[in-house]
Amino acid sequence: QLQVVESGGGLVQPGGSLRLSCAVSGFISDTYDYAWYRQAPGKERELIGVISNNNVIRNYRDSVKGRFIISRDNMKKSTYLQMNNLKPEDTAMYYCWAGRSYDNTEYWGQGTQVTVSS
Repeated sequence: QLQVVESGGGLVQPGGSLRLSCAVSGFISDTYDYAWYRQAPGKERELIGVISNNNVIRNYRDSVKGRFIISRDNMKKSTYLQMNNLKPEDTAMYYCWAGRSYDNTEYWGQGTQVTVSS
């Protein structure tokens, strides 16, 4: 069974940190690129950044540069989003994506909620 499962969301105060995890199973994950997206209420889903299967990071959006870090661990079949200095505008549902372009395969997780509020 193919699964992409996020975890680690929650309520955090402005300036705080959270680390999101995304575990994949049921497919050969180290051939896939991973990405993190987020969607705030009433807004479109937006890309946070991509980490390729060979650990190249690209497409960080400007609003998170210097605060968010994407990483992956192929042995654990996981990707991570370290979020520092969180702001209220970071409040959103965060989604993990796994995909590869050569066969247009992609998988999405169900999301984990991040709320930044005092």
